[in-house]
Amino acid sequence: MHKSISIKATSTVKVLLTTLALLFSGSINAGENVLKFAAHADLKNTDPIWTTAKISTMHGWMIYDTLFGIDSNYVPQPQMVDTWTRSDDNLTWTFTLRAGMKWHDGDPVRAADAVASVKRWGSRDAMGMKLMAVVDSFEPDNELTFTMKLNKPFGMVLQALAKSSANIPFIMKEEVAAKFDGFTQVPTNIGSGPFMMVEDEWVPGSKVVYKKFEDYIPRDEPADFYSGGKRVNVDRVEWLYIPDAMVQINALNNNEIDILEGPSLDLLPVLAENPDITVAPLPQKFSGWIALNQLHPPFNDVRARRAMSYLINQHEYVQAIIGNPDLYSEFCGSLFVCGIKPYDFEDGSEMLRAHDPEKAKQLFAEAGYKGEKLILLDPTDVPILHGATLVTAQKLREIGINVETQAMDWSTLTSRRAETKAPSEGGWHLWHTWWPHPNLMVPVSHPGLTGACEKAWFGWSCDDELQELSSSWVFETDPVKQEEIARKLQLRGHDQVPYALYGQWEMPTAFRANLKGVLLTPTPILWNISK
Repeated sequence: MHKSISIKATSTVKVLLTTLALLFSGSINAGENVLKFAAHADLKNTDPIWTTAKISTMHGWMIYDTLFGIDSNYVPQPQMVDTWTRSDDNLTWTFTLRAGMKWHDGDPVRAADAVASVKRWGSRDAMGMKLMAVVDSFEPDNELTFTMKLNKPFGMVLQALAKSSANIPFIMKEEVAAKFDGFTQVPTNIGSGPFMMVEDEWVPGSKVVYKKFEDYIPRDEPADFYSGGKRVNVDRVEWLYIPDAMVQINALNNNEIDILEGPSLDLLPVLAENPDITVAPLPQKFSGWIALNQLHPPFNDVRARRAMSYLINQHEYVQAIIGNPDLYSEFCGSLFVCGIKPYDFEDGSEMLRAHDPEKAKQLFAEAGYKGEKLILLDPTDVPILHGATLVTAQKLREIGINVETQAMDWSTLTSRRAETKAPSEGGWHLWHTWWPHPNLMVPVSHPGLTGACEKAWFGWSCDDELQELSSSWVFETDPVKQEEIARKLQLRGHDQVPYALYGQWEMPTAFRANLKGVLLTPTPILWNISK
């Protein structure tokens, strides 16, 4: 049973909702069981390896499968894999796939597909790159079995293959994964997962449709987080993009949608008054980042990046974008997320704690800033990120920074952020995002602390010390020494500011109370649900 969030609606919180007609057209056959899901963003980029955008990752969970899955205790469990072995020296890993798995086009799933997919993922993902750096050979042995040989032990092989947050090592067909590297989008949406995308019903800016893949063979184990049996109990799933927060709430209250991924926090009291709605906390914490483009001035100078740390007052951000103090932290200086073991320390966060706008102004000047226009991307369809953008724009203007906010939807931003051109030529200087804690708990999976230059996360942080520390943590087996490395990594991160940390919070999801089997996971998954 889900534990609902208790939200008190007071006389000062009165929201008048006008009934708006929502026209959800589609080719629905009589008697079809349809699950309607309101996603946080419009799906534009469908390749979850090319981008870390959450909406693309959610799409990946619908149509693809993974070799291993993380359970609710964050322990890797076999998913597409049937059996596996490792040698006594931990250098040779052999995996055998479950028999009978098929792609959506009817072709059998082969070991060659798994190998090509993991190699592609390993060219893009922070954790994957560290794994592939120690791989001597990785090849299929036969149709179902493949072997990975390492040149040094890598203690998180299964954790890497079971990674549950972007980028996720989804398995694609060999003909696609081998042809397109991780920095080029794949053009198809053929997976072997529990749902099939109905591409001729995809309406960008409005709706994405999936149907049950009848030939999918779920595992026997009960569904547990991202592991176990992915049983589909509906015929069809419709993702609806509803950018207006009030219309979202109205649709859920009126039973026009079944699940609202991220309800507007200021409208939660409206949902709390409806006994047919469950508002449930998600098992995750979110870390808010300001991405800083280090390819171009002023943020190619560390003094300008440090200026952003001095400028930030985390309380102002979380109060503005979250509002409910039960859902946010007053301050978090941990790059590995506060309140999450093992590395919730706050070493090196003095600049963030200081909140010194005059110091920020001084550092911008020392970095050579002379009034040039800074391009701040503004995802207006994501209330939290839009709100954070407004706070940053105001704070920059207060210290004399010339800021231009450029409005767009989130999906457009996730394409724009890959642009490396100068901001005056279509690039950017800064924008806001957030990350769920599973990505950030340990150095090996942390996308912001790789220092990997052109292969780094957007902003392209380039720092040899970050790279060395991140890599050394992976191969250290002593937990005490691992913690020492993580502390050094945090200190270096706060000093170099690959991104600016503007706060930490939690968010609920909301769904019709008649739904059964809803799995509360950091990224929404829609198998196991009955209605």
